[in-house]
Amino acid sequence: MEHSTWVVALWIWVGFLASGSSSIDSLHQAFPIVEPDPGHTKLRLARQGLEIIESIQNPIAAVAVIGPYRSGKSFLLNQLLSLSCYEGFGVGHMRDTKTKGIWVWGLPVELDIDGVKTSVFYLDTEGFESVGKSNVYDDRIFALATVMSSVLIYNLPETIREADISRLSFAVELAEEFYGRVKGQDVAFEPAKLLWLIQRDFLQGKTVQEMVHEALRRIPNTDGNKNIDQVNQIRDSLAIMGDNSTAFSLPQPHLQRTKLCDMKDDELDPTYVKKREQLKELVASVIRPKIVQGKTLNGKEFVAFLEQILEALNKGEIPSTGSLVEVFNKKILEQCLKLYSDMMAKVGLPLSEQSLQEAHESSRVLSMKAFDEQHFGRHHAKKSAMQLEEEMDKVYKNIILANKYQSSKLCESLYTRCEDKMDQLQVLRLPSMAKFNAGFLQCNQSFEHECVGPSKTNYEQRMMKMLGKSRTLFIKEYNHRLFNWLVAFSLVMVVVGRFIIKFILIEIGAWIMFIFLETYTRMFWSAETLYYNPVWHFVVATWETLVYNPILDLDRWAIPIILLGAIFILYWRCYGKRKHGSRSLLPLYSNHKGSSTRPRTD
Repeated sequence: MEHSTWVVALWIWVGFLASGSSSIDSLHQAFPIVEPDPGHTKLRLARQGLEIIESIQNPIAAVAVIGPYRSGKSFLLNQLLSLSCYEGFGVGHMRDTKTKGIWVWGLPVELDIDGVKTSVFYLDTEGFESVGKSNVYDDRIFALATVMSSVLIYNLPETIREADISRLSFAVELAEEFYGRVKGQDVAFEPAKLLWLIQRDFLQGKTVQEMVHEALRRIPNTDGNKNIDQVNQIRDSLAIMGDNSTAFSLPQPHLQRTKLCDMKDDELDPTYVKKREQLKELVASVIRPKIVQGKTLNGKEFVAFLEQILEALNKGEIPSTGSLVEVFNKKILEQCLKLYSDMMAKVGLPLSEQSLQEAHESSRVLSMKAFDEQHFGRHHAKKSAMQLEEEMDKVYKNIILANKYQSSKLCESLYTRCEDKMDQLQVLRLPSMAKFNAGFLQCNQSFEHECVGPSKTNYEQRMMKMLGKSRTLFIKEYNHRLFNWLVAFSLVMVVVGRFIIKFILIEIGAWIMFIFLETYTRMFWSAETLYYNPVWHFVVATWETLVYNPILDLDRWAIPIILLGAIFILYWRCYGKRKHGSRSLLPLYSNHKGSSTRPRTD
């Protein structure tokens, strides 16, 4: 192990030389990675130690030792690393303690864990209950060590006190949030393995595990003391977490504790040396790479993870599991919100309110299902779930506004198109009720089919008013325009029959029609009774049949037909007589002045 350790150290040292770093003179020493702020209430990162960790490419594992102030944590770590007090972590009784915050030993131990090369860092933490510190600061140290470590060694001298159990409240809450998912295949976040280390020479006939079980047994609370209830709850939870914790006893190395740093192994108690080696093997057997979000972390990822945790722990007045859950769930929440937004973006707007609501519910259910499958925590995850609901509601409200806009834009376009169509039908060259009704029906049907969304109701009302006014105006002008057209048509046919075709029957028919419209109708019918007369209805039906039918739209083809007719008449007038002579099947006008049969005289 020592050989591999030096190989790793050499590799890290070369890496630092290549990067031009000169701030770290030697890796064979301890470095701070987290230090207290000036007020000694919150924590902040120390870049010097983090540079060492960031250079590691292998999966990272961390072994952290926690415990009361001056309980031998630093000495224990030196023993686990086979280091003397003069080269390892600073030991309190021989010099001023350096352990303020959290320190890391610069040389990671490389282990082969399940076929994966893993770099193991050993962490020393500032002791609890020292002078000049707040309980909140101790809680932050404990919480950070609990979250970042793979193995958490709880170093306790002599026995387990009520205060020691109470301090595990954060670890219990953290395990309750995350530990349940470790047992399944989906490993979201693996809490540290808790190792109770009792430094005691005599256990009075009990194993250390029995001692721990006895300490975690509920105590009677006949007086209803809230503090006792709270500690009992922690006891119950720790008992349930039994498969994630173990216990180990370690005797005192020597009676003269102040001289321990000057003693070699052959001077220490043989029982201690034997148990120490067993402890090394036990720690090595339970170490696993740190797993976050289902994957192991290399050096840079571990430091980024540490930054997230520290930010969460410093956020409130006291460190809380809820703030950690929010950190872990933040990325998952963003992914699920993006999933919802992407699904809603595929919905073509505008939609009816019911269809949009159905799309929202379907997308929301799928997003919440994805969150439920991936989220961290059980109790505090409800807050993240509520936040996801709120964020989806915000997106949905924006989509509702966009749907209203798109619906209004579409319906306005259809309304304007129908309005233009109605205006065109009002000024037909040849008025046709059938054509107006066909255009009216087409507008109405296209609007009903194409206009969708929340604006449809409002535009339907506007559409009905507009169509109603257009119909009323058209009907009002229709009979009058048709009457004028018929009068004009009769006069045109008089001219055509008299001067162009010279067909007497056409001229006579046109005169009869003109006299009927201008004299008889005015003498015997009023304008109102004319339009309700069966004769007029027959005229209207005939006109409608000629002007607009499935075969011919005379209003559209009137000018081309007139031009073709004029060309045909000119051709017939100019070339027809030459080809066929003076024969004619039609009763044409005859001019006898130029064809006298009287005998010619000189």
